Formats: sequence, structure tokens, C-alpha cells
Amino acid sequence: MVDLERIRAETAAYFRALDESATLRHHFRHADEDGGLWYIEAVPDRGELIVVKQAELTSAGQLHRYSWEHLEDEHGGLTDQAIDPEEDLLEAVPAEEFQRVWMR
Repeated sequence: MVDLERIRAETAAYFRALDESATLRHHFRHADEDGGLWYIEAVPDRGELIVVKQAELTSAGQLHRYSWEHLEDEHGGLTDQAIDPEEDLLEAVPAEEFQRVWMR
């Protein structure tokens, strides 16, 4: 049987290490088909962009935040896939815009 708590702890440790050691951060926004906005903070790791913070602002005004501190809940979770801003249709945004939503 797989030890899910161990896997969850290792996953959180990986994202925490990336977040705490990052010297370069990229910020993006994506509009979904339901009228919600996704805000993403990503850092480079081994040639890929890895999401370390992700916020969904729903069309109803609800905010769901995910990071190493809160990986998932009943609404969703922090993506575990590397992103490609062009392929994923992400719009670059200033860090201040991301922070404004994240701290809301």
C-alpha cells in the first residue's frame, strides 16, 4: 500500500524548497471558460517552469489559493505539471498584480 502521507509530505517539501530558494519568478494570468481568472507564480527548475503558487478567482468572486502550504482542497489543487506560457495560453502579468490577488 502506498503511504499517501509520505508522498504528500515529499510533494510539499519539493514545492517549498522551490518557492523558498527561487531568485527568479514569473507571473501569469489565464481566463477559464467559466469566466474565472487563474493567477500563477512559477519558478524555473531544470529547464521547466514549475508553479509554486496558484490562485483561482471564480466568476462568483471566490478565491482559492494553492501552494506548498495548501496543496489541495475540495475545489482543486496546485498543478503538478510544468507550464509552457505559450502553449498554455498564459498572459504575463506584473508581480504586483499577482500579489494583489494572492493577498486578497
